[in-house]
Amino acid sequence: MHISLKQLPLRQHPAITIIAVLIIVLLIWGYWPQAILVETVAVKRAPLMVAIEEEGRTRVIDRYIISAPVDGVACRVQLNVGDPVERNQILLGITPLESQVLDPRSRAQAKAQVAVAESALRAAEEQANAATAAAHLAEIELKRLQQLVEKGVISRDAFDKASTEVQTSAAEKRSAYFNIEVTRHELESARTVLEYTAGSNGEITERVPVRSPITGKILKLVRECEGPVRTGEPLLEVGDPSALEVEVDVLSADAVKIKPGMKVLFDRWGGEQPLQGIVRVIEPAGFTKISALGVEEQRVLIISDFTSPAEQWQRLGDGYRVEAQFILWHEDNVLQVPASSLFRYREGWAVFVIEDKNAKRRIVKVGQRNGLTAQILDGVKEGETVINHPSNDIEDGVRIEPRSN
Repeated sequence: MHISLKQLPLRQHPAITIIAVLIIVLLIWGYWPQAILVETVAVKRAPLMVAIEEEGRTRVIDRYIISAPVDGVACRVQLNVGDPVERNQILLGITPLESQVLDPRSRAQAKAQVAVAESALRAAEEQANAATAAAHLAEIELKRLQQLVEKGVISRDAFDKASTEVQTSAAEKRSAYFNIEVTRHELESARTVLEYTAGSNGEITERVPVRSPITGKILKLVRECEGPVRTGEPLLEVGDPSALEVEVDVLSADAVKIKPGMKVLFDRWGGEQPLQGIVRVIEPAGFTKISALGVEEQRVLIISDFTSPAEQWQRLGDGYRVEAQFILWHEDNVLQVPASSLFRYREGWAVFVIEDKNAKRRIVKVGQRNGLTAQILDGVKEGETVINHPSNDIEDGVRIEPRSN
């Protein structure tokens, strides 16, 4: 039996044919692999720095708490915090209380305290002479090594150690001379105890002056009003704000990575440019500190000195906040990718490199990392494009489409 085309159902109903073809096309399009939108980044060479970042604060290197040398009534302090003072300037006066004549034993003790203070002053002067000689020797050694390092005879590390020694000896020299001023002040206090006592007739001597041991500024007023004071009671603090250091407490696990002489950058201190510094002391004893999350942490204090010119940081004062970056490693020309482009593969690291609009898994060898960026030692080349933040949908060979920025 012969059936013509005019008698076919599809021929008689063209709409059914169109719908069937449309359904087949939609099924093919739905099951056809679609390109995955991804964020891409280029492999490049740029400076890379690995550092330990912690919050720190400045502090005056040598600060002095001036206390009352005798029992008595202190007059009202006419100075304010921040006022400049000169060495031996009278800060306030104390009217001594009436006291009995010193008995032989008490007078002998007072004389012995004067003798001890005089000996301490002589010892401080000798230590200052030794510190001056050591600082001079360190400067001579630095000049000698500078000529050798320019000729390539010694390593740069030896020259850096000599430079650190110059910084350390200069700080020790400065502290030694401050110590002389302190011992002179202690000697004056000991003489005051022996001198300002009531005689046999009970008469009171003149008001005892309290002098500044150094040239500096008032850092703190413990008491301002007139009133009775006891011997040794703190009255005010003085210091030289032009001689600052920075204390930073870091985790003990990070402290073992930091060495004396290591470079430090101080940022977010209020100026436009970061300040440079050098690690001077890593305190050998740690302490426990409660973090913001309530976790006990073992911390260690790191003391650093400024190496930037003094005029750049003279606006800083005692107790100012800074952000310290202890530079563990730094290079200017490093092949690198964002750390977010790396993912674990087998026992190492890998990235997805874009080749002909397809994702290709590439095993890489990672060097230094700073949390945001990773150094690539092998596996990719400069200029290649990798996928940043690869999702679980991306596999080796899958078709991708870079997301437009």
